[in-house]
Amino acid sequence: MTSILPPFPRFVMCIFEPIATAAGFTLPFLATELFAAEQIPGSPVEVISDNTRMLALQLGNIYLLLAMVAVAVLYSTTEPKVVRNYVIALWLADIGHIATTGYGMGYDKFIDFANYNPTTWGNVGITAFLCATRTAYLLGLFGPDRKPLPVDKKGQ
Repeated sequence: MTSILPPFPRFVMCIFEPIATAAGFTLPFLATELFAAEQIPGSPVEVISDNTRMLALQLGNIYLLLAMVAVAVLYSTTEPKVVRNYVIALWLADIGHIATTGYGMGYDKFIDFANYNPTTWGNVGITAFLCATRTAYLLGLFGPDRKPLPVDKKGQ
């Protein structure tokens, strides 16, 4: 693994997050109606429109894309600026993801943690954890980035 991230953010962003986002890819394709209903806790599973089905499948595809981009960027670069800018972009996306989830759920359901379903915990709880990890990394709370190992010219 060539990631220059310190150990904890490296585990979170290079292993946990790609697995979680790849897993998020599966539900829209295996149970599209359930995936759509789970976006707001307490919503019944119903027949969905073709438009909703297409949006759910596109969102699932984006989850898979996020997993692949995380692996591609964080495993292949040793450039601190690239890693930092990638983490900043994810940090901003985390804030937007939580904000739009809250807006879509409405305030009362958003703060009703006791009634969150697994999808809501993913949309809000896991995303907040990822955002907190990125914030701590960007503030330097995990220590400096690791120095990249020298590249063996013979092995290339």
